[in-house]
Amino acid sequence: MKIVLLSNDINLLQEWNKKDDENELIITENLEECKKFLKEHTEALIIADYDSYASEINKLISSDQLCDNLIVLEKIPEILTGKQLISHGIKAYGNSRMLKIHYKQMIQTVASKKIWTYPELTVALAQTTQKSKLSTEAQEIIEHRLTEKEKEVLLLILEGLTNDAIAKKLDITTRTVKAHVSSIFTKLHVNDRVALVLLLIS
Repeated sequence: MKIVLLSNDINLLQEWNKKDDENELIITENLEECKKFLKEHTEALIIADYDSYASEINKLISSDQLCDNLIVLEKIPEILTGKQLISHGIKAYGNSRMLKIHYKQMIQTVASKKIWTYPELTVALAQTTQKSKLSTEAQEIIEHRLTEKEKEVLLLILEGLTNDAIAKKLDITTRTVKAHVSSIFTKLHVNDRVALVLLLIS
C-alpha cells in the first residue's frame, strides 16, 4: 500500500518512517504535491501532521475538498478537535507520536475502510449520542431493525461502554455481546462503533 507522509517536521517524518516497514512510503512537505499524487493513486492513504497543516486541512474541510483516506495526527490530540475532524470525514485521528503497535492498528483499520480513533475519543463520540438526542429517523431505524436485546446493547454502546462492561451490566457473556454488536453493525450497515455513532447523530 502507498502511504503519503505529510509534515514539515523532519524528525516526525523520520519517526513515522521507522514505524512502517510494510508499506511504500512517500514523504513530502508539500500539500500540492501530495494532492497531485493522490489524483493518480486514489487508494493511497495520507497521514498529515495537524501541527504543520491545521489551517490547510480546515480549509479543505470548509470547502468540501477533503481527500479520501486522510489520517490526521497531532502531538497533543484534543477530543473536541477529534470530534470535529471525524464528523467531517477524516478517517483517523490520534497522537502523532503513538506507539508502533497503535500506528499499525490505525493503518490496518483505515485500509479496511473503517474509522480509527484512540479509546478516549471513541468513548467521547459515543457519549455525545443519547437516546433523547437521537433524531426521529435514527429512533425509527433502531425500532424497526433491532431486537430488544440489540437495542439494550446499542444504548450501552452509546454510553461508551466496552464489550466487557456491557456483558457485566446485562449479565451475559462477552462472546454474546460481540455477537449482538456484530448483528447491530450488519443491520445498520456500519463497520465499527465510530461509524455507528456518526450514523445515529448525523
